Amino acid sequence: TPPPPPPPSPPCSTQNGLPVTYGDIARAHLKIKSSVPPTPCKYSYFLSELTGMNVYLKLELNQFTGSFKERGARNALENLDPSVSGVIAASAGNHALALSHHGKEMGIPVTVVMPTVAPLAKVDKCRKFGANIIIEGGNIGESKVHAETLVEKQGLKYINGYDDPPIVAGAGTIGIEIMEQVPDIDMVVVPVGGAGLIAGVSCAVKTLNPDVKVYGVEPRFAPSYTMALEAGKPVDTPVTPTLADGLAVPMVGPHAFEVARAYVDHTYLADEKDVAIACLRLIENEKLVAEGGGAIGLAPILPGGPLHCPENKGKTVVIPICGGNIDTTTLGRVIDRGLAADSRLVRFIATVSDRPGGIANLTRLLADVGASVKDIYHERSWLHSSVSNVQMRCVVEMRGKKHTKELMQALEDNGYPVVFEDGTGEADGDIDGTEAEITY
Repeated sequence: TPPPPPPPSPPCSTQNGLPVTYGDIARAHLKIKSSVPPTPCKYSYFLSELTGMNVYLKLELNQFTGSFKERGARNALENLDPSVSGVIAASAGNHALALSHHGKEMGIPVTVVMPTVAPLAKVDKCRKFGANIIIEGGNIGESKVHAETLVEKQGLKYINGYDDPPIVAGAGTIGIEIMEQVPDIDMVVVPVGGAGLIAGVSCAVKTLNPDVKVYGVEPRFAPSYTMALEAGKPVDTPVTPTLADGLAVPMVGPHAFEVARAYVDHTYLADEKDVAIACLRLIENEKLVAEGGGAIGLAPILPGGPLHCPENKGKTVVIPICGGNIDTTTLGRVIDRGLAADSRLVRFIATVSDRPGGIANLTRLLADVGASVKDIYHERSWLHSSVSNVQMRCVVEMRGKKHTKELMQALEDNGYPVVFEDGTGEADGDIDGTEAEITY
């Protein structure tokens, strides 16, 4: 169930000592609206039916460079001191693209330090925008260290992609647009990485209507904001590779953190399977291809999520789909993992007779149940029971959990010793070569 109502949010003003105020966001809104056009806030019929809520999607992936980062980048460049000869940033993706694009539009030289793991497609796009690209560092942290050494040497201004006040204010313009487009809103669910987006959105939304709930969601493999809340300040957090790679920030920004914790009601953690299913639901229901970090806001309201509860039935929720720059290879993995988590891609190991017709009988049963074989592998060496048996490792396409249970029952009824593996790769039973009983 949702957390208890928080105390009334303080007004967003300089009296609170916060580094970003609603006034900053309002000025940014006026300053960038001609160069970063508003994005639609689309009602989703299918997601509303699925969740029992009135779901609106704020389509930030429709921005020219594919993410909300354009708002902060443009605002930061608009507020740049004329004496600065150029800007520099460390980024492996969306911030680099946004800064490169708007730097070209405004005639401001942009240097981007990108790690060696940065996707080649994004590196090439930044070059096409005329940015000076430096490949340095094995991760974004090492790239940032190198970028900072160039600030004084070349007289450049470093722009942090999630913590500089103009960046946070630019991101907050999404909140103003949401309140204009969906005035009867009950809650907003915002992805959290470095906390710049949720800081700006929460300040804008809570200032315009303190009764609106603002929830955050971040990957469980990169819980930097949650750890900062527990510690009372930004702390270095171990980060594991995640499908929501754009949110894998080891430490939230101190400015963004101060603003966010003043306004955000609660923050949830999403598992990898939740991220994958959120991406899958957007592809199938909305024909939207979003990156993991852009789709994660949908996870808490889907069936089984912490916000999918009777108390929220019929409420109006807005979810910023904040990025769509996903590599094709990653997209394939996300879809497969989403199908597995949704019980529509099932893997199991069956023990069958090694005599003629043994495999044919198994595949005939699969066909009768309606399972489509995607992959099948014949294994003799690791079975330590009868020499006349073999193991078949099968991956089959199903229609969902009910259909998968029908397959399990059919295999059991026909006497097949089977081990099923769930969507995380964990096995229900032993796969050490002994014949296991069918388990669920």
